[in-house]
Amino acid sequence: MGSIRIPEKVLLFCSVIYKDNEMREKAVVALQQQFGKNSFCSEPMAFDFTDYYEKELGSDLVRIIMAFDELISRDCLPEIKHKTNQIEAKFEDNGKRRVNLDPGILSLENICLATTKAYSHRIYLSNGIWGDLTLIYKGNAYSPLPWTYPDYQSEGMKEIFNHLRQIYKEKIQC
Repeated sequence: MGSIRIPEKVLLFCSVIYKDNEMREKAVVALQQQFGKNSFCSEPMAFDFTDYYEKELGSDLVRIIMAFDELISRDCLPEIKHKTNQIEAKFEDNGKRRVNLDPGILSLENICLATTKAYSHRIYLSNGIWGDLTLIYKGNAYSPLPWTYPDYQSEGMKEIFNHLRQIYKEKIQC
């Protein structure tokens, strides 16, 4: 029989997809007010892997990845997704989002995104939120799975997450 133990805290990050810089700044401030100081913010990247958000957010979308300074308990992900949904709703215009916020957690072994949509590979967490195992760490890098979104499979995103893993590793070794 295995021993039950509470796992190491994890690094909270959030993908911010937006059209204009003013909206990005408002979202960044709202996220910092909710989750504290960010320890990392990527350079803006074109979000051109899908047109999924175009009807709502428009075209020529951009994304940043933010990571927060304070490590969190893994079981906080559903609560965090509810908070990011509230932030999105705060900035809606005529019932349409102006920013898309996708929180996730990074551990030494994997990256998990929070989602409101069920699917075969997603595990129900609580309060209407599923966990999407997106990347796993193997062979000295985060690697995609058959269902990993194309943008999370990109070299740029994997570089960001491998960098964040080093930041995380330093935090848990202190």
